[in-house]
Amino acid sequence: MGLIGVTGATGHIGGRVARKLAAGGAQQRLVVRDAARAPALPGAEVAVATYADADALVEAFTGVDVLLLVSAAEDEQRVVQHHNAVEAAAAAGVRRVVYTSFLGAAPDCTFTFGRDHAATERFLADAGLEATALRNSFYLDVLPDFVTDGALRGPAGDGRLAAVARDDVADVALAALLDDRHAGRTYDLTGPESLSLAEVAAELTRATGREVRFVDETVEEAYASRASSGAPDWMLDGWVSTYTAIRSGELDVVSGAVAEVTGHPPLGLRDLLAQR
Repeated sequence: MGLIGVTGATGHIGGRVARKLAAGGAQQRLVVRDAARAPALPGAEVAVATYADADALVEAFTGVDVLLLVSAAEDEQRVVQHHNAVEAAAAAGVRRVVYTSFLGAAPDCTFTFGRDHAATERFLADAGLEATALRNSFYLDVLPDFVTDGALRGPAGDGRLAAVARDDVADVALAALLDDRHAGRTYDLTGPESLSLAEVAAELTRATGREVRFVDETVEEAYASRASSGAPDWMLDGWVSTYTAIRSGELDVVSGAVAEVTGHPPLGLRDLLAQR
């Protein structure tokens, strides 16, 4: 295999993948916004580019055989940024792309940020790139961060989700980068069990010894409780639809893809909390 490109190498997923590639002796190029923050890894070179700079992306991707395209942070212009990245990969001659998408990505999915991923998957297809779409559920690792003042608050109702650990997503991404047999595949990446937020709250209570409650807000209450943040409307829509997507049942999916691709079972919430 030729040179592997890793975007987002200073972040949670890209950084994990870059370290695993280095441990396995792979030659890689870390594409980062700030070279000073790039991890120092054996066999790794560094290129600087942002998803907003199409010319810099083409230069950064030139010579890359297989690219890990980690989705950008939520932004009003994220679809444009992803289009830049896909077009740059095609122009640079990248052969294959592994993209971190989202579970149930569709133009009309309830989670508004998930629509960005549907657009990006379409860009990859239109560009004629061999692609592997990793459609991960919400990250298991961030569920504790949703707690404020001892409560998980949001209009999720009795909806359920099987959130997935970042380590498991990184392991699948690594396998997909290293093996062409994953080209053209779409993987739903989830944890081993589907939980309601009330059950998540109970598990957090058990693990921490501090009571965590689930408060099932109405949609109106959810917007009102987050309005004081000063976030723009598009961001508020994303935050609130995190919960309404759970309530809709769209994320009540338990997949065997992590085990299928990596050979090990996915972490559950109890497993992850025990590691902390």
